[in-house]
Amino acid sequence: MIATHASVLMLLQAAGTTSSLLPFLFQIAAIFGIFYFLMIRPQQKQRKTHEERLRNLKRGDTIVTAGGLVAEVMHLKEITKDGTPEKSMEDHVTIKSGDSRLIVERGRIARVLTAAEPAAQSAAVSK
Repeated sequence: MIATHASVLMLLQAAGTTSSLLPFLFQIAAIFGIFYFLMIRPQQKQRKTHEERLRNLKRGDTIVTAGGLVAEVMHLKEITKDGTPEKSMEDHVTIKSGDSRLIVERGRIARVLTAAEPAAQSAAVSK
């Protein structure tokens, strides 16, 4: 009889330790969920839209390079693999800034300015 009570007490203690672990695991999952929805997911979404804008880059667009150079796209040279043109981040983009022409990689372009953005920026600077 005493052995039965002892084994029942041991089972209750074992069950008690697993229930105290459950709230801790819930907290870890909640923290991961908060990080995912507030930090990771928006950053992935922003990166995808930036890459899409870079892939849709065309002649005449105004861009800002990673070094801060504001320029206009003059020519796009897509690097071909196996004879098929493919838009990648290693493509060469010829840009014109002032009287200078430069060649940069598509992946080194920090921002693509639309037609409305340069006008808004020049209006803000003139005020």
